[in-house]
Amino acid sequence: MIDLRLLREDPDRVRASQRARGEDVALVDSLLSADERRRSSGVRFDELRAEQKQLGKLIPKASGDEKGELLKRAEQLKADVKAADAERDAADTETQELLLRLGNLVHPDVPVGGEEDFTTLETHGTIRDFGAEGFEPKDHLELGQRLGAIDVERGAKVSGSRFYFLTGVGALLELALVNAAMAQATAAGFTPMLTPALVRPQSMAGTGFLGQAAQDVYHLDKDDLYLVGTSEVALAAYHMDEILDADRLPLRYAGFSPCFRREAGSHGKDTRGIFRVHQFDKVEMFSYVTPEDSPEEHRRLLEWEKQWLTSLELPFRVIDVASGDLGASASRKFDCEAWIPTQGKYRELTSTSDCTEFQSRRLQIRFRDGKQVRPLATLNGTLCAVPRTIVAILENHQQADGSVRVPEVLRPYLGGREVLEPVAK
Repeated sequence: MIDLRLLREDPDRVRASQRARGEDVALVDSLLSADERRRSSGVRFDELRAEQKQLGKLIPKASGDEKGELLKRAEQLKADVKAADAERDAADTETQELLLRLGNLVHPDVPVGGEEDFTTLETHGTIRDFGAEGFEPKDHLELGQRLGAIDVERGAKVSGSRFYFLTGVGALLELALVNAAMAQATAAGFTPMLTPALVRPQSMAGTGFLGQAAQDVYHLDKDDLYLVGTSEVALAAYHMDEILDADRLPLRYAGFSPCFRREAGSHGKDTRGIFRVHQFDKVEMFSYVTPEDSPEEHRRLLEWEKQWLTSLELPFRVIDVASGDLGASASRKFDCEAWIPTQGKYRELTSTSDCTEFQSRRLQIRFRDGKQVRPLATLNGTLCAVPRTIVAILENHQQADGSVRVPEVLRPYLGGREVLEPVAK
């Protein structure tokens, strides 16, 4: 959530942010009104309670008609205090509910618009000319089936559409990617973490995933637990309700977990293969920093993502995501998109978001800065979303005979294997 003081002092900035997101601008005025009622009812309650306490001192000293009048006034005050208390609670509840519906403030440098209105910041690597090499590239599913690495038919038989098995070298390739990603993160100073895949509602809501993203979340009604779509949720809630010392910052964690997404709005999109699935594994970077350091930390996370994709020898570009595609928590987001030869376009492989103080306010995570205690900033960045990375590796490093060259960074984690060979025609 955003700072209510900022809302009061500069409501036009919040309105502009909502407008850039394509969200309800009227929400800002509703929130201002509820906040005003909350504050005025709080003042009214405090005044009545003060009068009630003063009256309580006068009544024992009074007698006769005066005492009768004071007792009558005391009865009226009792009712008034109860009503003011109820009004204050109702206004506070409404304020909090409206505040939770408001997205983070969009960074002023973010391009305004929808999904296709991003700005390309950088392009890396060389896109292969398969025609010049004399063969037509196969897609990742055909390659994976020939390698004995991917089985979507049995995945669908066992669990339904958008599920899959990684088998043989496919399973080994996932383990190699996870271990190589964790090795890079650990070398950069991240603490490795294996995180819970099930979290409580306050953890999911605190990270901003029960608003516009709620349709993609799996909920276990009987237990009132949520399956995470990213270990960002558990890593953000790890320090929930804590006050951290400033000299401990930055805190950086690299979480590995299974991730679950309904993909509710993706009917008909990426139905072939394993690019868009309901369950996958991911290595996620997460940082806690001072608010002043969050823009610089955001760039650091992006550099670590670029380092990873470069080590996998993948052609990719970096985009500055447009305001309407940010998600509720992010103030700014950079995506790294790898080239997918058979699709003839770049597709998202990693993403890094600066959530500023949005999540820490919701989760009550603060830091002690001298005598002052204030919210810190949280940031997240995908290091390796496994299935999509496998898609990019298979398609970009395929050879004419259906084999796939293994990037050097992964070879130590695959027993020195340089090439993945087909096992089936």
